Amino acid sequence: QVQLVESGGGLVQAGGSLRLSCAASGRTFSSYAMGWFRQAPGKEREFVAAISWSGGNTYYEDSVKGRFTISRDSAKNTVYLQMNSLKPEDTAVYYCAADTTIATMGPGASHWGQGTQVTVSS
Repeated sequence: QVQLVESGGGLVQAGGSLRLSCAASGRTFSSYAMGWFRQAPGKEREFVAAISWSGGNTYYEDSVKGRFTISRDSAKNTVYLQMNSLKPEDTAVYYCAADTTIATMGPGASHWGQGTQVTVSS
């Protein structure tokens, strides 16, 4: 079983940066693929980025490529999302997710955090 707790959200001006963290409990963290999703008001939850259990493979939604970077530190049981050049359209609640394989990382992922609010002002 994995429990996930996000942190690092907040209010930032357009063009600014934030780093989200997702701390995971459980000894099996290193065997899970991890992902970040976001949900804006009135919209469905959407995929942002994912990283394989080894950290060797990463995937990004097209609109965040070149601006966001996902990484993981297995020693700290933590996955990060570095967000640069933020835009108002990045405003959303950001959720961390874990699943056994990156192929199944999606809305049906097995474990979810509670979310952290990111607000980008113009």
